[in-house]
Amino acid sequence: MTTRFLPAPGAPRRLAAAQLANSVGDGAYYVCSALFFTRFVGLSPAQIGLGLTAAWAVGSLAGVPLGALADRRGPHGTSVLLALATAVSVASFLFVRSFGAFLSAVVLYAVSQCGLAAARQALLSGLVAPRERTGLLAHLQSTLNAGLALGAALGGLALSAGTERAYLVVFALDAAGFLVCAAVLLTLPAVAPAPERPAGEPRLAVLRDRPYALVTLLNAVLLLRMPLLSLAVPLWIAERTQAPGWLVSALFVLNTLAVMLFQVRLARPVTDLDSAGRALRLSGLVMAASCAVFAVSALPRAGWAAAALLVAGAALQADAEMRQSAGSWQIGFALAPAGRTGQYQGFFGTGVPVARTLGPLLLTTLLLPWGIPGWLLLGGLLLAASYAMGPAARWAESARTPVPAADAA
Repeated sequence: MTTRFLPAPGAPRRLAAAQLANSVGDGAYYVCSALFFTRFVGLSPAQIGLGLTAAWAVGSLAGVPLGALADRRGPHGTSVLLALATAVSVASFLFVRSFGAFLSAVVLYAVSQCGLAAARQALLSGLVAPRERTGLLAHLQSTLNAGLALGAALGGLALSAGTERAYLVVFALDAAGFLVCAAVLLTLPAVAPAPERPAGEPRLAVLRDRPYALVTLLNAVLLLRMPLLSLAVPLWIAERTQAPGWLVSALFVLNTLAVMLFQVRLARPVTDLDSAGRALRLSGLVMAASCAVFAVSALPRAGWAAAALLVAGAALQADAEMRQSAGSWQIGFALAPAGRTGQYQGFFGTGVPVARTLGPLLLTTLLLPWGIPGWLLLGGLLLAASYAMGPAARWAESARTPVPAADAA
């Protein structure tokens, strides 16, 4: 029973502990940050949206060079330093009292987070055997959801208190979580830096790897499902269905619990590119079915019937999310050349900020005005992208330049 919920002892379990440490604080931060900056700093929602969009755009660009830095200098020390930088950026929120200070703080936060994600993936790659990486990432995703849920509950206490001091405690908690994360990462074994790049190879080789760029683009399309439960479905429930408003929270809890309980199980069969392709194709079919169920929830019917359809759609969406995550993790790692994991994972990870930045605009434009046809179009788009990932991954694998023996070692 323990191994079902915890990764193996040693480095895998320490990586999970580091994930838990920072995700608890992040969960509280996500719940409270927007209200703090509007109520106590005096920023408008438009200023917050502009600042976050700019920050994640800069962060996505910084992920590749910071991942390459982890390759050259070693992912162990780089990940520790980036965890400390993230702690500093969160602590700086305690002193934000203007839009300029807010923009500087969130840019530092996004850059540190994107760099930390790439460095940790390179560290994991150096500490864990290839066939075990997707399973460990599933454990880390489950741990992340558990930490976010606990943090959101703590953030709810701050919201109930409603005082400036309560919000500042949340920021301090998040900063402390990243300090603990850095301390845990420091206890992990060191991973040797990559050898010097061969003569003639560009410093950021991933930027010229067109097959890998296609895989990254398709993954970004699949990640458009990220803003569904946080933005699109709540607006859909409020404007298009007869379901009760409290269902929004219930669907979020359903997704969180599903990932906590079943992500590891669904990721277990994914061990190579072929199994990753199968997982992605199945995820596309399930996601298309989810979109169809969400769509028909708007047809005239009693509130309880609409609620039942929304719960079914959310359950299908959670299943598709877990299969898509497992397949994408495997592909992202398998196609990264030895010694270049940091920069390749930094590039592959740009799909997350892209989905966070463009997803809300695309989904609200597609789903709310278009209604049922918009949902069906979204389902078709995600299905097509999931089926295209397999051929794109095979093209990327066949186009890879053989790694010199020194690099492989």
